Formats: sequence, C-alpha cells, structure tokens
Amino acid sequence: MSDILQLSLTELSQKIKSGELSPVEVTDACLKRIEATEEQLNAYVLVLGDQARAAAKQAESEISKGNWRGPLHGVPVAIKDLFDLAGTATTSSSRQRPDWMASSDSAVVEILNKAGAIILGKTHTHEFAAGIMTPTTRNPWDVQRTPGGSSGGSGATVAACGAFMAIGTDTGGSIRIPASVCGIVGLKPTFGRVSRYGSTPLSWGLDHTGPLVRTVEDAAASLQVLAGYDARDPGSIYADVPNFSENLDKGVKGLRVGVPNNYFFEHINPEVTAAVRAAHEKLESLGAELVEVTIPMAELIGAIFFGVLLPEASTYHRYMLRDTPHLYGEDVRVFLESGELILATDYLKAQQMRNLLKQEFKKLYEQIDVMVAPSVPTTAVMADTETLTWDDGTEEPMVSAYTRYATPINLTGLPALNVTCGFSSEGLPIGMQVIGRALAESTVLQVGAAYQAATDWHTRHPEL
Repeated sequence: MSDILQLSLTELSQKIKSGELSPVEVTDACLKRIEATEEQLNAYVLVLGDQARAAAKQAESEISKGNWRGPLHGVPVAIKDLFDLAGTATTSSSRQRPDWMASSDSAVVEILNKAGAIILGKTHTHEFAAGIMTPTTRNPWDVQRTPGGSSGGSGATVAACGAFMAIGTDTGGSIRIPASVCGIVGLKPTFGRVSRYGSTPLSWGLDHTGPLVRTVEDAAASLQVLAGYDARDPGSIYADVPNFSENLDKGVKGLRVGVPNNYFFEHINPEVTAAVRAAHEKLESLGAELVEVTIPMAELIGAIFFGVLLPEASTYHRYMLRDTPHLYGEDVRVFLESGELILATDYLKAQQMRNLLKQEFKKLYEQIDVMVAPSVPTTAVMADTETLTWDDGTEEPMVSAYTRYATPINLTGLPALNVTCGFSSEGLPIGMQVIGRALAESTVLQVGAAYQAATDWHTRHPEL
C-alpha cells in the first residue's frame, strides 16, 4: 500500500497545500487502492474514476495558482449512497431504487464541491440505512466479518485507506458502529449541526450527518467544512460555527469525565469493558476528573427509541411497502412493516418520554463536561451473525446489541465521537465514544485528541 494513503487527512491537506503532493497523484493512489480491495470489501456502489481525476486536475491547477480553498481541497473523499449526487443514482443499496437518478446535489455534496474535495464515489449502506450490518460489504480487519452499519461502506473504505474521509449518517449509531468495528474515528455532531437536505431519510427526528475519518484532528477539520445552517433542512439549527480545531492541543486537565455506573456496561464483551476502563484511567492520568454518573430512564431507552424510529421510517416507505414489498430485503421489510403497527398514541407517548430524557440528560451534564462510554458492546461479528448470547445466557438480536449504546445519544441529539481504545485478543478494534453537551463538539474533540495523543491505537492499519 502506498505510504501516501496512510497519511491522515490533515497531514495530506498540508502536503497538498504546500505542493509537496499533487491531488492527481493522491486520487490515482486512492483509485488504485479501491480497485485492489473492492473484490474483498465491496465498499462502493459506484466509483467515479473519470470524474474524480478531472476534479483532481482542477484542484491541482487552482492550488498551484495560490487559490487554496481549505482543508478538503484536493482531498479524495466518499459519500454514503443516501446522498444525492446530480447525474448519478441514489440507490440506498436497495432493489427498490436501482435507477433513481438525482437531478441535483444534496447539501453535503454542494459543500464538498465548494470545498474542492475530490468525490471518489458512493459507498454502500445497509438497505435504506435500516440496519447495522451492511450485508453487501466486509470489514477490512477480517473480511469474514461485518463492517457495521448502516454506514458500513464508508467505514470500510476509510479503514482500508481507500478514502481520507467518508460521509455517513447516524440514526441509531450508524456512524459510530462502523467507526468502532472498523477501527477509525466517527463523529455524530449535534442534531441539526450538519444539513441532511438531499439525503434519503430513515427517521427525520433522529437522523444525523457526519464524517468518518482516521484521526480526531481529521474529524475537526471535516466538521469545520460541513457544519452550518441550511433552511432547506427543517431540522437544521441556526448556531455559531466555532473553530473546532482550536482546543485540540489543550489536553483534559480539569475536565470532568462522566463514567456510567449503569446501562453502558451491561451485557458487554469483557475485553470491551477492559479497554474502556483503561481509557478512563488514561484520561485520569492526563489530568481529567472522573465522575461516576447514572444514566437516567435507562430501562425505557430502547422502547422510546423504537417508538420514535419505527413509525417515522414506515411513514417514508408507506407507498413502496404497499406497491413493491418484495423488493426489500426481508429484514428491512419486516422492520418497516412493524412500524405500521405502532399507534399514533404510542408514537406521541414516545416523543413525550424523549423530551423527558433530554431534560434528564441536561441535568446529568451539570455534573460533567463529557461522558466516556463504549460505542458498541462487542467487536466486529461474523457477517451472518443474527444474535449474540451473553455470559448470563441472555440472547440478544444484533440490531439491539449494536445500537444499544448509541440510541440514547440519538434521542438526546448530543454530539458523540468514536475513538479506537484498544484491540481484542482476535486483533479486532474496540471503540469508545466521547459524548458531550449539545453544540459542544469542540470539547468532545478536545478529549478525543488528548486521548489519541497519549495512545497509538489509531496508527494501526488493517492488512488486506
């Protein structure tokens, strides 16, 4: 593998800006890497080689003339196949929409084009983002295993050095899950921080857009470009966009780090527990104050989440469910049909309870600055795994197991950052999430950067 491809996005950006590396050279290296790994990974729905090379030549010309647009200029990236890219199909990895052509760009694509990024192609998602395995795609650490989902293609290509950043979405962990099991960084910003306009929804009240990258510094640089108000997205929030990178070197001394005493360490792989506990100790050694906290309304979180998600997802799909149900994968069809069984009164009750949960989390954050918890309770499982059996004999469906630690953060809309905090005895990545107050991405990134500076887990790459 080319040494160029193992650079972080931030390192690459500086070399492109200085003229040490050419966007054309880097784009060619990415396309060759994709070609070499796609048979094993199947991360991409569509690779746009000719378009990417043309954009790279334009970026090279602009930068050579002193017209550098910012940290993504000339940087090869990928987008999840939920986002419209004019002139290409937005398939959502589904037989329902094999030829659904986009006539205009989504907000994210507009932003990336304006920033001068090189779009390499569109990555696979679990069908319509309604799952956590991305069955078409494999994990670069072990191609018999899942890359997670629903942003599995995005996670796989970043981990395999096929792109320096990929756009994902997160409704119930769909950025953090693939980031965790693929051993990379994934950032779910505050709800409404990044526009979802022009993307296929799963749940309008829970969907978030964010980047998957290799370092916390890369996540800060990416969010700097992506964040901003967009009136076309009803969930978009009007808020100042700070310099997300300015606190990355300030460390964690004096920050209060919440350590959950319930919910997050129940039904969990012991190796995951050990890795996250060790991360708590590392942060404490760096000067953070560990504060034990109790997750509120823990026994209701799953019911609230699915009470909101299922009817919202089914509403979007109601016509296709009636006209062409056979074109869905069975798991997605059953998932969507179950949403039609939830009464309006149940949905409204779930929304009421969600508001109470938000209020309780706001009180919780009066005690702490961030919370650090596992991202998922286990590592990457075999691609055909349907259930997990825990030490006490409890059997849990994979959807529940992989989303359990993510869902309270989608319900509350808080920012969360996955960072690799260790590897299992099988050589598989283990992820932890740093969770902050609303709009406090800078603090979340500060903690993640301090942890990465003190460890080397993020420097490891899978050998395909």
